[in-house]
Amino acid sequence: MTSHPTQSPDLDGVRSRHLALLTRSRLEAWRNLAVTFVLVSLALVAVQQLDVSLWRVLSGFAKLGDFIVLMFPPSYGTEARLVLYLKALAETLAIAFLGTLIAALLAFPFALLASRNVMANRLIRLTSRRFFDSMRGVDTLIWALVWINVVGLGPFAGALAIATSDFGSYGKLFSEAIETSDKRPVDGVTAAGGSHLQVIRFAILPQVLPIVLSQVLYYFESNTRSATIIGIVGAGGIGMHLSEQIRILEWQHVSCLILLILVTVGIIDWVSSRVRHAMIGGRPD
Repeated sequence: MTSHPTQSPDLDGVRSRHLALLTRSRLEAWRNLAVTFVLVSLALVAVQQLDVSLWRVLSGFAKLGDFIVLMFPPSYGTEARLVLYLKALAETLAIAFLGTLIAALLAFPFALLASRNVMANRLIRLTSRRFFDSMRGVDTLIWALVWINVVGLGPFAGALAIATSDFGSYGKLFSEAIETSDKRPVDGVTAAGGSHLQVIRFAILPQVLPIVLSQVLYYFESNTRSATIIGIVGAGGIGMHLSEQIRILEWQHVSCLILLILVTVGIIDWVSSRVRHAMIGGRPD
């Protein structure tokens, strides 16, 4: 057998042929290192400025354990108080449902204006998107405080707060779903002589409707928790009772209210999961 001499790789030739690729790799490595350094520095500054202390967290577990002991066993007191809590829970669900529905119905037409494949005018698109940004940039709790001063205390202010906050979120999500829709049905309707409205009705809407409904169901579940929080500031619902029981240190009643909220959110999640899978296909978790 004849042995062939081992050839050394042409490193200089590789470098000369792929100089741009090697240079870009070095630049990306330095960029990633710089980004990591900036993030770590910001984290350290935040820890220092916020007076974060691991010892304070560990020592606080004892107090947390005391609160947990005081919460058991959960108790609602009298039957009249239980009926009051259940009515407040139903009010919370009504706030979440009405706010979610209003936001979805109002956001979808504006989402069409913000979509690139529906609205050709760039100024209208940018204006619609910035409007969505400004609406969702304010937290639901802040909107609740605003609407309480406008329409007064009560569940109506809570529903308006959720609708206002979700309007911006829905507008962004709906417009992105519309923009990512398949172009082939649009081309088919256009080739058949369909108008712009017919393109939206028969080509775009059937594609995005399951996605839109899935997002609405998810936000309804999330808004049930949000409706509890805004009730603390006077927007109605079970959050008002939860805040009251915490103030008077009735921890057994607090744990009962928390369990009611958890069970309700779990049921909503279970139902919405099956509805979503029924719309888009597949098996629920």
